Amino acid sequence: MYQTFVALIDPGDEVLLPSPYWVTYPAGIDLAGGVPVPVPSTMAGEFKVTVEDLEAARTDRTVALVFVSPSNPTGAVYTVDEARAIGEWAANNDIWVIADEIYQRLFYNGEVAPSIVAETPDLENWVIINGVAKSFAMTGWRVGWMVGPPDIMDAAARHQSHATSNVANITQMAALAAITGPQDTVDEMRDAFASRRQLMHSMVSDIPGFECLLPDGAFYVFPDVRGALTDRYPTSAGLAEAIIEEADAAVVPGESFGAPGFLRLSYALNEDDIERGLSRIRTLIESI
Repeated sequence: MYQTFVALIDPGDEVLLPSPYWVTYPAGIDLAGGVPVPVPSTMAGEFKVTVEDLEAARTDRTVALVFVSPSNPTGAVYTVDEARAIGEWAANNDIWVIADEIYQRLFYNGEVAPSIVAETPDLENWVIINGVAKSFAMTGWRVGWMVGPPDIMDAAARHQSHATSNVANITQMAALAAITGPQDTVDEMRDAFASRRQLMHSMVSDIPGFECLLPDGAFYVFPDVRGALTDRYPTSAGLAEAIIEEADAAVVPGESFGAPGFLRLSYALNEDDIERGLSRIRTLIESI
């Protein structure tokens, strides 16, 4: 993502960033000299922005849109029609679409989440980001890739040659084995995540003051916890700190994603740990 930002952004260029967003995106835009422009979404809107939202945020300095589906931290997934509408808006306004599809295969209403690039034939200015960390559970291997126009790829490759040189040969071969080998393990993992998703959503929804959507993708739930905040813990950041210190469970506060009042919980762990952690959180919430 950072190499894409460096290749595309000139100082002062604005990049539309639907919120909540992964913490790295605004930092990467800042480092490339650009200006991140958050475009808020709501739980009522299933954490998805619309063409109207984006148009309201667009200025004559807007050069790109970061489009993430499925989303980290919310698990939101844009439908084919939603993705196509946004892609057509970007094409009509000569805006680059940076599509982060790292969670594309962790989609619970089909095999693969809709791709804004595939669904918008008229869209020419695009870069797709993907990798093996999520769908293949190869987080520590640190292998990703970008696909896009040759001039952008060349600029990104030249930047990388001065920054990290390249991905180690061993990890390249491991990634190649993942994407060209048998895919049944990916399906098995998605099925396991689907079961954990239901369990976590059910247990989180039962915690007093927590309101939670069932996510369509990725492996996170993103509950609104404002109903559980008190004078003792008036912010989601303070509540997250209390949860780790008093309940021995780890969550990430929404402040990290531009969404105060929410928490991100991951179900990328076994069901026993999910039940144990959420039981501890519920006990803490009921005591305050």
